[in-house]
Amino acid sequence: MATPMVADARLAGERRFFAGMAIAMLVVVFVGFARSFYLRPLFPEWHSPSEPIFYVHGAVFTAWIVLLVAQVSLVAAGRRDVHRRIGPYGAGLAVLMVVLGTLAALTAARRPTGFVDVPVPPLQFLAIPLFGIAEFALLAGLAIAKRRDAQAHKRLMLLATIVLTTAAIARWPLVGVHGPLAYFGLTDVLLVPIVAWDFATRGRLHPVTLWGGLLIIALEPIQLVISGTEGWQAVARWLTGLLG
Repeated sequence: MATPMVADARLAGERRFFAGMAIAMLVVVFVGFARSFYLRPLFPEWHSPSEPIFYVHGAVFTAWIVLLVAQVSLVAAGRRDVHRRIGPYGAGLAVLMVVLGTLAALTAARRPTGFVDVPVPPLQFLAIPLFGIAEFALLAGLAIAKRRDAQAHKRLMLLATIVLTTAAIARWPLVGVHGPLAYFGLTDVLLVPIVAWDFATRGRLHPVTLWGGLLIIALEPIQLVISGTEGWQAVARWLTGLLG
């Protein structure tokens, strides 16, 4: 049995790990959208969307990442009371993310030029953000349902956010030109620290890490296969047509 001092050290290490992961994803998102959103005035020659939906979506996306960092920081500081009070706002933000993410994806797919900085036909690429939004909704929803199970909750929140980082990674300098395999491969790299942490602290994978990670990885080739089919093209045309 671990002594109180050892237990406290483990808890402190766990808090630092999850806070570090949240900050790492904040950096990933900032780098990806720096030229087209965060630092747009510094890159006047860079392609940026003109539709207001993208700026609203970008603000809400940023709020989600910042909230994740704030929530893990509150836990690290021992302020679980504040963490719990903020929780319902995070749930509402997750719902808003799903709605705005879907609208933004459909709006981009309707453009003749398609998605900014993504050299893939827009109707074909639409499968990737829509799958990502569905994965985020599932994982974030499970995280909310498992909020009383701290170990499951925090892993589900990380996995839900990792799914979102694909959009940012696709816009990293020198990455976009390599296509979806590069986006997905770099997204999967973010799973590695969680796997390593589980083995280092538990001696095995937490069920959420195992099944959630497998879900993310398994759906990647499925998206690529589906996106190139005639059936998906018909679905994509129908979905984009719903916007008028």
